[in-house]
Amino acid sequence: MSFSSEVKDEVKNKYFTFKNRHSKITENKEMIGEKELLMSLFLRSGSISDPEKDYHLEFVCETMDEAGQVVQALAVFGITAGVVWRKDHPVVYLKDSESISDMLAVLGAHTALLHYENVRALKEMRGSVQRRVNFETANINKTVTASMRQVEDIELIRDTEGLMSLPEGLREVAELRLQYPEATLQELAELLPDVGRSGINHRFRRIAKIASELKQLNVNYG
Repeated sequence: MSFSSEVKDEVKNKYFTFKNRHSKITENKEMIGEKELLMSLFLRSGSISDPEKDYHLEFVCETMDEAGQVVQALAVFGITAGVVWRKDHPVVYLKDSESISDMLAVLGAHTALLHYENVRALKEMRGSVQRRVNFETANINKTVTASMRQVEDIELIRDTEGLMSLPEGLREVAELRLQYPEATLQELAELLPDVGRSGINHRFRRIAKIASELKQLNVNYG
């Protein structure tokens, strides 16, 4: 059985009880009437997607006036909906996960709501983990790319002018990079605590400038 069918079964069980219980109540009459309208219409032509796949709930209406009534009824409960046309019928829809959660509560589908919230929380957790993995992967790729470029610059200087041509501070960092080609700037900074991360980064920029000048000389005189 689909998630939408399960929700409808639960709403169906609640609908008649709700209708009988509130038929003679006069307080909060508007809210009660709107809730009955939404429950009735959802049973007739509503559907909801499996939250594992997508966030989508809709009411297929007969006329634009009916669609307007649904939009107004939803607004009573603080839910904002959109309207589209599909096969000559106006369709009132919700795609925001919070709004759909509120809608399930309005429909009285509390078991479905609990399942929906569990799925939503799990998806958000997965998304958070994936974003973290993507962030870490991007940082690793950035570090590796920068390290490879630095090694290439240092090897160029070593093979042309020699590392002894570099000032002592630059030579110290260059030799450290060749020894630890995969180390991050922070890891190198821990090996040279008197220099620090920003200082090491500054030295690599100076090395890159020297390497760039050597490349230009090779172009001009090669």
